[in-house]
Amino acid sequence: MSSQEALRLAEEQSLDLVKISPNAVPPVCKLMDYGKYRFEQTKREKEARKNQRVVEIKEVRMSPSIDVNDFNVKLRNAQKFLSEGNRCKVTVRFRGREMAHTNIGQELLLKFAEECGEVAVMDKSPKLEGRHMSIFLSPKPAKDAKK
Repeated sequence: MSSQEALRLAEEQSLDLVKISPNAVPPVCKLMDYGKYRFEQTKREKEARKNQRVVEIKEVRMSPSIDVNDFNVKLRNAQKFLSEGNRCKVTVRFRGREMAHTNIGQELLLKFAEECGEVAVMDKSPKLEGRHMSIFLSPKPAKDAKK
């Protein structure tokens, strides 16, 4: 129909004539209450923003000569961070002659990742950067996610 006829029809029903695709030949228009549409759209955007969550990266630091109890405390802290939905960076710091035994740090990190296996997935394998070796752990995605 012509644009004048569509405008007249919209005014009779007290609605707005909104162009859906103006580049089409002929242009496609729709009769709608534009104010109500904008209100619902902003409401949906607010709801989406409310459901967003910022994922932080928490860091756990240790040395290659860490004791069993200290290791377990660090492990519990990391598991708590992961259960809250945050990523976790586990770092081993080498000092002095410890640099000659980086394999101890690597074994420690792999053991840490294995212990966190039920709640986390290892993103990156142990990587040595200067005097620090680190891995990243991410929480496992929930199996019973909402559909």
